[in-house]
Amino acid sequence: MSKEAIRRIGLQFDDNTLAPLLFGDHDRNLAQIEEELDVEISSRGNEIVITGPKLKLKMAQTVFEVLWDRLTNGLPVGKEEVSAALQVALSPLDKGTRELAKAALKEPHVKMKSKNKTITARTPKQTEYLEAIRTHHLVFGLGPAGTGKTFLAVAKAVEMIMAGEIDRLILCRPAVEAGEHLGFLPGTMQEKVDPYLRPIYDALHHMIQPEQIAKRLADGSIEIAPLAFMRGRTLANAVVVLDEAQNTTVTQMKMALTRIGEGSRMIITGDLSQTDLPSGVKSGLRDAVEVLKGIKDAAFIEFDEKDVVRSRIVKHIVEAYDRRDKRP
Repeated sequence: MSKEAIRRIGLQFDDNTLAPLLFGDHDRNLAQIEEELDVEISSRGNEIVITGPKLKLKMAQTVFEVLWDRLTNGLPVGKEEVSAALQVALSPLDKGTRELAKAALKEPHVKMKSKNKTITARTPKQTEYLEAIRTHHLVFGLGPAGTGKTFLAVAKAVEMIMAGEIDRLILCRPAVEAGEHLGFLPGTMQEKVDPYLRPIYDALHHMIQPEQIAKRLADGSIEIAPLAFMRGRTLANAVVVLDEAQNTTVTQMKMALTRIGEGSRMIITGDLSQTDLPSGVKSGLRDAVEVLKGIKDAAFIEFDEKDVVRSRIVKHIVEAYDRRDKRP
C-alpha cells in the first residue's frame, strides 16, 4: 500500500440479498478491487471498510457505486464487470465522459430478444462506440484485438434487425489472411471462404439461436460473405459490418463505402497495426481514415490497450507490442 496519508471510509449496502453478489464468492470481487487500487477492504455483513490514500478511496467509492447500481438494476456483477468499473475509476476522463461511462455500466446498452441477453459497454471507449453507432451512418472502430470492436458492432446490428429497424444485416470480411490466397486452398468456394468468416459466425452465435441464424441466412435477411461479393450492389435499409478492414485495398474500401444506400449504416472495424496485405500495398482502411476524417455523419472511435476486455494477458500482450513499436 502507498505511503501517503492513510484514511478509512465505511460503506453500507441496504439490501442484504445483493451484498454477497457485490462482494463475490469468497469475497473475490473485493480482492480484485484491493489488488487493482492498492487498498485494503474488510467486510462484515452488508458493510465494508476501505483503507487507503484519499484518491484511492474516491476511486473505490466510484467502483462500488457503479457495481451496486448494476445489481439493483438486475444486472450481473462478476470479474469482467468489476474490471470495467475499475477502468472507469482509473481512467483520466473529463467529468462528462466519466458520467457517461458510469451510466453505461448501470444499464444494458444492447438487448437481445432471442437469447434473453443483455450486453453492456465495459469501457468508456466502448460506450462512445455504441453511441456513435446509434447516431452516425458511418462508424470506424479502430484498435487492437480484444477491445470488442467486432462483437459490439455485430451485437448492435443484431439488435436493430431483431427490432425491425432494418431489413438486412450484412457481415463481411476481405479474404486476405496471413499470406494465404483462396485459389490455392483445397475445397469448394464455400469451404475456402468459411474459415475467413468464422469469427463473424462466432459473434453471431452469441446473440441469436442457431435455428434463427439458419432461417435468416436462408431468407437473406442476414448475409455473411467475403467483401468481394459486395461489388456492384447498392444496399438499402441495411447495416453492413466490414470486419478486418485493414486488409482491404484502397479500391476495395472505396467500393465498400459506396455500397451504402438509403436508410443504411456501415460499421468498419480494423487494426491498422495488423495488416496482412503484401508489402508496399496501402491499406484501404488507413486511406479511408486519412480521406474521410472530418466528413459529416462519420465517426472514428480509436481503441487502445486500456480497452482490451478479452483477458488480462491479452491486455499485457498488446501493451508489450505497443511499447516495442514505439521504441526508436
